Amino acid sequence: MLIAISDPDDPRIEAYRALRERDLLGRQHRFIAEGEVVLRVLLRQQPRFEAESLLLGEGRVESLDDALHLLPPEVPVYVANRQVMDAIVGFPIHRGILAVAKRPALPPVDVLLDSLPETALVVGMAGLANHDNVGGIFRNAAAFGANAVLLDRETCDPLYRKAIRVSVGGALVVPFTRAPSADALVQALEEASFEVIALSPSGAETLSRVQPSRRTALLLGAEGPGLPPGLLARTRTVSIPMSGGFDSLNVATTSGIALHHLTQGQ
Repeated sequence: MLIAISDPDDPRIEAYRALRERDLLGRQHRFIAEGEVVLRVLLRQQPRFEAESLLLGEGRVESLDDALHLLPPEVPVYVANRQVMDAIVGFPIHRGILAVAKRPALPPVDVLLDSLPETALVVGMAGLANHDNVGGIFRNAAAFGANAVLLDRETCDPLYRKAIRVSVGGALVVPFTRAPSADALVQALEEASFEVIALSPSGAETLSRVQPSRRTALLLGAEGPGLPPGLLARTRTVSIPMSGGFDSLNVATTSGIALHHLTQGQ
């Protein structure tokens, strides 16, 4: 259903208007996917994620022909020229590809963990408020085959437009849910027989000496404050040694190194 849009005030594309402001205010159980790579991932994740509509620049339709055939026939695909599309979203949208999709309901933590195989790798995030880092961690989780991601209440939204883009769609691939708190997140992992490995510059062991358990959870905290002392006290703490003791790795990079190590041991 290719529908030409020539008026930026057309009510049919209301969901795409003033994109950045709407990102901050929220979209009532919906999210925005941006860019060709992310759109293709989104369409492969149906029916878990359902696209409600697409907004494409005129020059992007032909290259997406194969992907558009994955859409249910009732999903509208709006097409606009560059000037109209920029006016709709409120800034130059260089990628020229946007989609609105529904958020699925998040399962309870115990239900998600119970659904995992006997041998599983989970990533936990506590207090990560940076969308780039959250997107980068989801990208690594997808790349190394993590079975799920758990977030505490303080961690930012992985379905925020920028987080999805940085994750190159990884946030749409790896199942995730939220726990009421970081303590509840760790408790749920312990009750599901996961060994929780907490990454910290002050870790008691070095990563190179860690062998993954049958069920392993990698716990990550925010750069700067790190994980709370109470969580470190109840988990296995691990560090990544760096030259001259300089703590130069950001948390997304750290997650990639740790996930690579843990998956090589499986």
